[in-house]
Amino acid sequence: MASKKQGMFTRVAMAVSKAAGEPVTFAIALLVVIVWAASGPIFKFGDTWQLVINTSTTIVTFLMVFLIQASQNRDTEALQIKLDELINAMKGTNEALLDLEQLDEKELDRVRKAYLEKAEAARARERSDSSPSDAG
Repeated sequence: MASKKQGMFTRVAMAVSKAAGEPVTFAIALLVVIVWAASGPIFKFGDTWQLVINTSTTIVTFLMVFLIQASQNRDTEALQIKLDELINAMKGTNEALLDLEQLDEKELDRVRKAYLEKAEAARARERSDSSPSDAG
């Protein structure tokens, strides 16, 4: 359900991102390339003919990068909020992880290392629990 408070850029970015991922959009882009390629002999494969596709694709790519990034940022933020809510709602969770995305690389590496150590310790416990003396 879209909020009426969304800005025009957000609405456009979301609509373009959605449309860009549709098969019909790919088909249209493919058709444009086919028409351009087929028109090569008409324009004697000249510099202007090449410049048309190069300029067009550069402009479209340049604009799409920003629109798709805006949508990706929104999706990531929404996902992060949902994960934060799950962490917050569960008992026994480490609430210090709620704003993990705000930490710098050094702090993230420290947290990652601590969890890697916990995982290794858990695997070591599993290996010792299923020792060869259990089989037999």
